[in-house]
Formats: sequence, structure tokens, C-alpha cells
Amino acid sequence: MKKNFFAMFDYVMILLVLVLVSMGIMFIYSSSVNSEGISVTNEYIKQIIWASIGLFIMLLVTVYDYRRIESISIYLYLFLLLLLVYTRIFGRYVNGAKSWIGIGEFGIQPSEFGKIFFILFLARVLDESEFMSPLRRFALATGILLVPMGLILIQPDLGTASVYVPIFLVMCFMAGIPIKLILYVLSFGILTIFFAILPVWNNEIASTPHAVISILTTMRLRSLLIGSILVITLLGYVIRRYLHGPKYIYWITYVASIITLSLIFSLLLGKFLKDYQIKRLIIFMNPNVDPLGAGWNIIQSKVAIGAGGLMGQGYLMGTQSHYRFLPQQSTDFIFSILSEEFGFTGGLVVFTIYFVILVKILYVIRKCINRYGTYICAGILGMFSFHFFINVGMVMGIMPITGIPLQFLSYGGSSLLTAMTSIGLVMNVNCRKSDLK
Repeated sequence: MKKNFFAMFDYVMILLVLVLVSMGIMFIYSSSVNSEGISVTNEYIKQIIWASIGLFIMLLVTVYDYRRIESISIYLYLFLLLLLVYTRIFGRYVNGAKSWIGIGEFGIQPSEFGKIFFILFLARVLDESEFMSPLRRFALATGILLVPMGLILIQPDLGTASVYVPIFLVMCFMAGIPIKLILYVLSFGILTIFFAILPVWNNEIASTPHAVISILTTMRLRSLLIGSILVITLLGYVIRRYLHGPKYIYWITYVASIITLSLIFSLLLGKFLKDYQIKRLIIFMNPNVDPLGAGWNIIQSKVAIGAGGLMGQGYLMGTQSHYRFLPQQSTDFIFSILSEEFGFTGGLVVFTIYFVILVKILYVIRKCINRYGTYICAGILGMFSFHFFINVGMVMGIMPITGIPLQFLSYGGSSLLTAMTSIGLVMNVNCRKSDLK
């Protein structure tokens, strides 16, 4: 019995997670030290507490058979929606978003934990809808995505809301949803954000404003554009569906409908996001446009990474963090401190550990014969991949600033517990990967 119990755990995975968490605590402490060598916050102590709780939860989740969660996943999903509504009404603002609930210094971010509840319920829906038509199945899954994502967007927290999309897309791909439907949602999401930020880019970033983009800033012209493309979409649908027109009519309708919906929803997105929030998304293209404002984070982050060189300046020897040049240095920009103090070598270690974790999740997906378990791991793979590549790209100045933390390393109990719980689920599926039911 003891042998079976201990065989449930993937000790390599646990070791990799503990190394990342330990590195995170080290650099959270480093971020708290000022130029006089005095620690000015107790964030590293809180992170140790969260890590201890997370380790216990990770091991507990591994032991409890994930297949028993399938029947209650809908209640977890509904609980998530209630939490998001409560947060929007009674939550407190942090970094411009009303996304936290709690008492005093202690708070949680429901949208972070919600990723797990969303994965568990979507996995159940994709599993039980196996014999539905692809379009109906995809529409059902999309509805499950849009409700929590919409509630998070109105906080407004575009960064966290955006994480739900790759989770959704990877799970749908693993469920065999046709690529054209997956690309439809992906294209819609990208174009919606593009149309929402284009006017701000034109006014704030572009060296020479483009007159054509004024179509998106003038409501009358924008309405005319939407109406015109909507007519094309409807005509294409009628010709293809009822007059059996050529196949290229289908693709014209496909593209036109994406553009129409993107133009409409970009208006809604623009209502919730402030200009300064949109500017943070696009300032990476030219941070020197606002070097003391929106561009400050990227400029200082790139300086820190460049100063690290090959081997780094040494632990607790970084200047950018200790002289407080890096805002949010213990959370979103933790990788900048690591790179400054441990250099390219330290960054490579983090890259390697993440790569091994992602490969091990892929292995579980490939070997698991239970669809529900496969979809759960696919969602976790999408979440980890998106967090890693977006955060690292952000601190390097090649991706937008979205406020997405680097899981396991960034300070924050909600993010850390979510990540460690997810690893527990992966180990849970792994030790039962040969069980069909």
C-alpha cells in the first residue's frame, strides 16, 4: 500500500517545481532589499508561507482521484462565476483592476484560481460532447469561455482574461475541434485587441498619424464600416447556404464575419480599458515615446537584463532593483532581477526547467487514455506556456505589458497556489494515465 502511495508522485516534477519556487523566494527577497542593504518588505516571508501551503495542496490534489471531480465541476464553475460577480461589486482595486477580495493585507484573486475551475468544467463538457456536431460542440465550449472571461474583462483585467484564451484553444485542439473554428476564435481575439488599441497607437506611438485610422475613432465612419462588412457577411452566407455558391464565397464570409465581430467587440473593450492601460499594451513598440511613464518599466527591465551579462552581477548585487528603478519588481518583473543577478546562465536554467515541465505535461497528454484527464492536462499546458512566454517576452521588451506573472517565481499567493495545484492535477492524471474509467 505504501509503495502504491509513494508511486503516485512524480519526484522529478516536484523537484523542478521546488527549485523554481526556491529561486522565486530568493529573488523576491532580493527585490525587497534597498540600496542600503535593508529589507523593506516581508513579501518573501509571505511567499514562503504560500509555498508551504501550495506544496501541501499539490500533494493532496495528486492523491485524490481527479475523475471524482468531473461530476462536481459544474458547481466549481458556477462558484467561480459567483466569485467574479462578487469581486466586481465588492472587490478592491489593485493596479487599476477591481480583481481582489480579502481582509487587510491578505487577499486572493478569484480569476487566478478560476483558471483551474474553468479547466475542470470545460474538460467535462468536451468529454461529454464527444458525439455532438463540431460546430455545436465548439459553440457550447465558447459560451463557457465567454462568461468568466467577460466578467474578468469588466474588472478590467485584460491580462488575466487573456490567459483563458490559450487554455481554451489548446483544450479544443486536443478535443479534435476543427482548426478553422479554433482559428476563428484566435483571429477574432487578436483583431479585437488590434482594433481597440489602433487609435491609441496612431495618436501616441506612430511617428506620423495615419488618416485612414480615423475611421476607428469617428463613430459615424466606424458604424458605416461595420454595416458594410456586415452586409458582405450576410450576402456571402445567403449565396453559399441557399444558392450553393463557390467555396471561395465561404471563405469571404468567414473572414468578413471575423472582422465585423472584431470591430463591434473592440468598441466594448475600449469602453472598459482606459487609454493608459491600452498604452501599456503597445508601448513596447517604442518605449522611448514615454520614457518616464508607460515606457519606464520596459526600459529599466531591458537595462537590468543587459547588465547581467553572461554570469550576472551576483546575488543581492543588482542595482536596478535595489535602487528601486524597477516597478512591480517582485511580481511581473521578477525575471529581470534574476537575469541581472544571475545573468544569461540563470535565465537559461529557468528556461530549461520550464521546458522540462512542459515536455513532461506533453508526455502525460500523449499517454493518458482517459479523455477527461487529457483535456485537463491540455488546459494546464496552455496556461503554463502562455504565462511563461508572455512574461519573459514582456520583460525583454518584445511583448506587450499585460500584468501576467511568471508562475512559481513571481510574488503572489493566488498565482503560486494555482500553479502548484495545477502540477498536482498533472501528477494525478499521470499516475492514473492507464485507467480509462
